Amino acid sequence: MAGWLPLLVMLLDGLTGRLTINPIQEIVQRLGRFAIYFLFASLACTPLNTLFSWRDLLKHRRTLGLYAFMYAALHFYMIVAVDYGFSWVQLQVLIFKKPYALVGFTTGMTLLALAITSFDVWKKRLGRNWKRLHMLVYPAGLLAVLHYAWAKKGNIFTLSGDIIRPLIFGGLLIILLMIRVPFIKSWIAKIKQVMRTRS
Repeated sequence: MAGWLPLLVMLLDGLTGRLTINPIQEIVQRLGRFAIYFLFASLACTPLNTLFSWRDLLKHRRTLGLYAFMYAALHFYMIVAVDYGFSWVQLQVLIFKKPYALVGFTTGMTLLALAITSFDVWKKRLGRNWKRLHMLVYPAGLLAVLHYAWAKKGNIFTLSGDIIRPLIFGGLLIILLMIRVPFIKSWIAKIKQVMRTRS
């Protein structure tokens, strides 16, 4: 239900005239933000299990990842179909002349590959390569943050423009990656063991 809630809110906002004076831009931006939210929710499942032993979260990684792809696909569709009216010439100019658009397109294609291969049949077909392929979710997260920062007219590298939320996402991604590092996972496991012993 939470996965569909953002669409319901947008529908209600559209019916009540609360999508600003530029509703298309507002919808595109909202869809992009929710794609990032669900992507990071998916990325957080394993680290949260490592920290707090919340194993039930692991059952929701794939679903959250698929919602991230759904919102990214809707974000892409709104740009291609509604904003640019399927004008492939203008879209090519956008993708290859605007760095944020190229990064966003690359992110979307990565999420597409992950969504297609997320099902059990592909897990069996790809074997060990499946896990390697799905490690691309972390570069996808990094690219999504970079795309978001550029689209917000900010520059993470010079700390200028509208970069507060992109910086928060970037910092969160670093933390999520660090928790997956083997020696940090071992360190966390030792701390948890000591705490259990003391309790």
